[in-house]
Amino acid sequence: MSLITAEKLTLSQGGKTVLRNVDFCIDRGEIVTLVGPNGSGKSTLVKGLIGALTPTSGSVIRARGISIGYVPQTLQLDGFLPLTAARFLSLPQRQNSADIEAALSEAGVPGLARSQLRALSGGQFQRVLLARALLLKPDILILDEATQGLDQPGAAAFYRQIADVRERLNCAVLMVSHDLHVVMAASDRVMCLNGHVCCEGTPDVVQDAPEYRALFGTGTQGAFALYRHQHDHDHDHA
Repeated sequence: MSLITAEKLTLSQGGKTVLRNVDFCIDRGEIVTLVGPNGSGKSTLVKGLIGALTPTSGSVIRARGISIGYVPQTLQLDGFLPLTAARFLSLPQRQNSADIEAALSEAGVPGLARSQLRALSGGQFQRVLLARALLLKPDILILDEATQGLDQPGAAAFYRQIADVRERLNCAVLMVSHDLHVVMAASDRVMCLNGHVCCEGTPDVVQDAPEYRALFGTGTQGAFALYRHQHDHDHDHA
């Protein structure tokens, strides 16, 4: 059984229909990415899938006892608040230091437990947010524009970390992203939204789909190929 399945899902916000008739499923170990222009319904679909938004019509079925880890775009914290990474990870539920260290290591930032949040770089803070999600031992990890504000190398490194996490934990990963050239190469399957499902399939299939090209043009192709070559090179030499 899939971890989350949606059938003929229609979602509305503020009295306006945002998404119509979406069929969706995600299985354990799979990386699925939602792409689409601003206002296309990507974050709305995530809300519907996790139960934060009630369907206008259609249905969402979540596997019994499913654990969902969520990594937001970013989190605005009071810059003057004296808060270490370990203390932050123990809110609202206290975590033991061994679990905190393990989650930070899993997220690619071992040894940051005693660091002040305000002293972290953007990339380090996003990995702390990832560690927070990993403490839930998630069956599915959801990243909503989680690399917003990171430069391209930082975003690429973050996505490689996500791929490593998927390998080790065998969790599913659902990503919402604008980093098309990077995220396409990191995905098993891509769903392109624009108020409905425009096209879906493997990255190669979606990239060649007329609906995708109508929305995004062909400008991402060169960067996509370059990243995929680099990714394959890194994998070959891992």
